[in-house]
Amino acid sequence: MSATRYSGSDLRRQVGSPRSKGRENKETLCRNVLIYGHCKYEDQGCTFNHDLSKNSSPQADFASKKTFNVDSPSFTPSGQQAQQKGMAKKSTFSSQAASAAPFTPRGVSTAPTVAQAAAESSLFNPAAIREFTPQTYDLGNTHAGNGMSQDNLFHDPFTSIAALGPALPPAAQQYNPYANDHNALAGSGAAFYSQHGAFPAGLTQPPLYHFYTPSDSYRQDLQQWQRSTYDFFMPKNVRETIQKKMYATQQVMPTSGLPQLDRWHSLVPLDNSNRKNASSFEYPSWMYKAQNSKTGRHYALRRLEGYKLQNLKAITSSVEEWRKIKNAGIVRVHDAFTTREFGDSSLIFVYDYHPLSVTLQDHHFPGPHNARFRTPSLVPETVLWGYMCQIANALKVIHSANLAARCLELSKIILTDKNRIRLAACLIKDVVARDKSGPQPTIAELQQEDLNKFGRVILSLATHTLPALLSNIPAALESLTAKYSNNLKDAVAWLMSPSRPGEMPKSIENFIGGIATQMTEFFDMALRDDDEKGGCLAMEVENGRVARNLMKLATVLERGDLGGVPNWSETGDRYQLKLFRDYVFHQVDADGKPRLSMGHILTCLSKLDAGTEEIVTLTSRDNETVFLVRYRELRTMFDRAFNELKSVSKDGAPGAD
Repeated sequence: MSATRYSGSDLRRQVGSPRSKGRENKETLCRNVLIYGHCKYEDQGCTFNHDLSKNSSPQADFASKKTFNVDSPSFTPSGQQAQQKGMAKKSTFSSQAASAAPFTPRGVSTAPTVAQAAAESSLFNPAAIREFTPQTYDLGNTHAGNGMSQDNLFHDPFTSIAALGPALPPAAQQYNPYANDHNALAGSGAAFYSQHGAFPAGLTQPPLYHFYTPSDSYRQDLQQWQRSTYDFFMPKNVRETIQKKMYATQQVMPTSGLPQLDRWHSLVPLDNSNRKNASSFEYPSWMYKAQNSKTGRHYALRRLEGYKLQNLKAITSSVEEWRKIKNAGIVRVHDAFTTREFGDSSLIFVYDYHPLSVTLQDHHFPGPHNARFRTPSLVPETVLWGYMCQIANALKVIHSANLAARCLELSKIILTDKNRIRLAACLIKDVVARDKSGPQPTIAELQQEDLNKFGRVILSLATHTLPALLSNIPAALESLTAKYSNNLKDAVAWLMSPSRPGEMPKSIENFIGGIATQMTEFFDMALRDDDEKGGCLAMEVENGRVARNLMKLATVLERGDLGGVPNWSETGDRYQLKLFRDYVFHQVDADGKPRLSMGHILTCLSKLDAGTEEIVTLTSRDNETVFLVRYRELRTMFDRAFNELKSVSKDGAPGAD
């Protein structure tokens, strides 16, 4: 039976001459060494082998005897031998078992064998699996589906503007935002924009306002007598507002497709919509910001599209009359002219430009996209009284010049600052009306119409209803009682009611006399605002003096040879100025750590500029030289050194004094 179950080679191995037991024990590796790495009975008579290096080959023979071998024949019952005779041997192990790692007791070998390395490579290793990547996915696109970058959740679209370079025309990639001529830069890109399209913004990067303003309360850890850096400069909101206005003034659009006029260039559209609207002036009108070629100043241009001039005197006479009007509540008129640069006959009016200004209609009646989830807010009564005082002041000057505003509409009154309004479309209706034939209304009738429109504007703001929808005036006036005082209601009712028969026509002077109390309150608010801005200006004036002294001091110090004198800045009075520089900017405490006190720096530079009698101690860095000088003497040394530089320089120092 055994002869039929085993092959010849296996039979010879099993029936061979047996080895002696003692010899087998000496060549067999001790199990304690295999399991624990050592044998505590090695010196107490253990007959097994304890040397791992001497048992490499016998151990392999032992493993071949004691472990399974994939080449061993499978067990086959005797009844099935005849059926399987002549057939190839078939292993019962799967293909994965061929690469399985053999069992190795701990401590036999510290280095993995080739078989172990092959077995480990076939095991499941999540770190070695490559992440699935679709073939159509662009690896360069790192933006998530929600529009933000996966690498940077706080993605700033202005910082990644360089990534748009390959997708833009060459003219849009490189241009000077402050250039005067943009025709050569527009190239083929200007043809993609219509004359009154969506007005695409240029590739400009706004200023980083957060570099100049604190992010939180910076005075909470200061004592009453202490000051922070921001106490020496204008408030953060004032600085940011001024910076935004300056940025808006210098902004240009090289690919807008707008033409250059005779004396005006760098036109930028100011309208929020590209829809034509002829309800105000009987002609479609458009607003632009432009720069004058001669003066370099920026102006606002209002264009009447398709206007054909018939009476030249209608323009010249009206412009001369409105040029004389100078009032803080009126946008000043400068000029008016006709042009065909837009492809038609257009009439252009030139006004002062007030950056970042919005109309009262856009401010209090935002469009559906801005007020979708916002309920109408009630305009405070103090704000309405402020509007009334400013409009009344403007109308008084206009009516006193025997003129009429004729532009009292929410879309023609602009908000230039907080609660600061101006009439922005004077003169236009005068020119359009004078160019027509037929009877014209008198100035008195137009002034009465100004008062009525004045009342409708205030009533529209108080009821949050557009003037065109104010059909029931008495009901709208009665609704003011629940929200505002009777004085406001009576003032609006007086403006909108016609004059009684037999009475003198209403005038703006009578209205101002009726709201004298509110006028004095508004005047007091204006004076306080003026004092606050004056204080901010005083801070910046001091900063200007400090900056001028810093620039002059930097030109004197660390200068090399001058006029044949080697190390000119290290000799004479300049050496004391160098020590003064160390005293101001390079002070250290008792531990040798730098002292960074902005108040100390500003105080010392202000005393130097004033030349006070206070004595200051100047010490060299090696503590070998000490000077006791007055700020007045330092000022004299400072002026003498700078004047010496001016005498050697060819161009002098324009703007230094």
